[in-house]
Amino acid sequence: MGQTLFDKVWDTHTVSRLPSRQTQLFVGLHLVHEVTSPQAFQMLRERGLSVLHPERTFATVDHIVPTDIRSRPFADEMAEEMMSAIEENTGAENIQLFGVEDERQGIVHVVGPELGLTQPGMTIACGDSHTATHGAFGAVAFGIGTSQVRDVLATQCLAMGGLKVRRIEISGALQKGVYAKDVILHVIGELGVNGGVGYAYEYGGAAIDAMTMDERMTVCNMSIEGGARVGYINPDQTTFDYLRGLPHSPSGEAFDRAVGWWSSMASDADADYDDIFEIDASQIEPAVTWGITPGQVIGVTECVPEPNGDEAAAQEAYEYMELSPGTPIAGTKIDVTFVGSCTNGRLSDFKEAARIVEGKRVAANVTALAVPGSQKVQREAEAEGLDEIFRQAGFEWRQAGCSMCLAMNPDKLKGREICASSSNRNFKGRQGSPTGRTLLMSPAMVAAAALAGEVVDVRDKLDGMEE
Repeated sequence: MGQTLFDKVWDTHTVSRLPSRQTQLFVGLHLVHEVTSPQAFQMLRERGLSVLHPERTFATVDHIVPTDIRSRPFADEMAEEMMSAIEENTGAENIQLFGVEDERQGIVHVVGPELGLTQPGMTIACGDSHTATHGAFGAVAFGIGTSQVRDVLATQCLAMGGLKVRRIEISGALQKGVYAKDVILHVIGELGVNGGVGYAYEYGGAAIDAMTMDERMTVCNMSIEGGARVGYINPDQTTFDYLRGLPHSPSGEAFDRAVGWWSSMASDADADYDDIFEIDASQIEPAVTWGITPGQVIGVTECVPEPNGDEAAAQEAYEYMELSPGTPIAGTKIDVTFVGSCTNGRLSDFKEAARIVEGKRVAANVTALAVPGSQKVQREAEAEGLDEIFRQAGFEWRQAGCSMCLAMNPDKLKGREICASSSNRNFKGRQGSPTGRTLLMSPAMVAAAALAGEVVDVRDKLDGMEE
């Protein structure tokens, strides 16, 4: 019986089996940012320890970074303290930092892949829940807590329990106007927000094989929203083509040797899975969340559903969102739109959103933000004139950062505003206002909502457009 990629990577990085029945797992790449690292570095100092392998840790700033005015000190005192802490900590430990003045700065799950730090067959850890993004490259990547950040800094290892592996097979082809974001929202809607607990999700099938690396990262990014600790896609030629020539990728003959090893880490054809879940891609339509978890999601042509299972959770969502069962989700008025985040803040996301809004104007009642996921994305978008398309349409074009995804920075909802967002979470208060409301959807759907001032089916906007 063959092995899955998860099992191969896990076995390759196993240092020892612990009496607790956990695995002492070597972490090949450690990514840190300004929010979850200060306490970890402080714990090291309290124990008189230093970072064991500083060359395996890379730091960026993203969560608290303003996306408009970046002059120091930041207006938010806590944000300035976090910035100063990561600058001091990485300097003292000789860790490379991509600060606000560094052209490599951006959201941690955007800059890792675009620099070639993320590679197949790796174990990757970061003090951020959406670390599964890196699994798009055939890595086993997971978010960790602050005490675990400390452990990786001190030992380059973690004590972890193993996972079962569920293969999510998405066959067929996606309809026009259906994107990677719709795929993962559909998966979460089908399996539930707790469906992946104890699992690694392996995504495959014709629809996944046809995706670009940007799209694959979107799918893997939200694995955690379905309860899975890890989400990954087997590396293939698309992966290798993306990695070739990147700053931290192997070069020359070393790259060819790496491709051979990366290929060997893919799941075997006769791999044994704990579960297989099949989805017909042609049945997926543009998705919109109606509630307060990513699992409360429907197609854009559907109505808010009756309770299905947890009636209390559904009732809480109805009351918070001020939506009733049987209400069409299309036509829901929105106040704010946000294109960005580690889920959908890459160049292809802005290209598609710009295609929708070019030559048109945002509705008068809508505040629209477009926030690149990295300075590289920002430069490339501006080189193609996308920033001007957004500005002329009435969007605010910002600098790189997490922005309104989680509102640990000045970009926040106000009061009961409703936001059409390309981010990953629609929890209560997630976007800065304790009463603000979030509808998750693809960047193209966000762009269409910005123009209409309400939720609409982006496929209607795409009719007649050239591919």
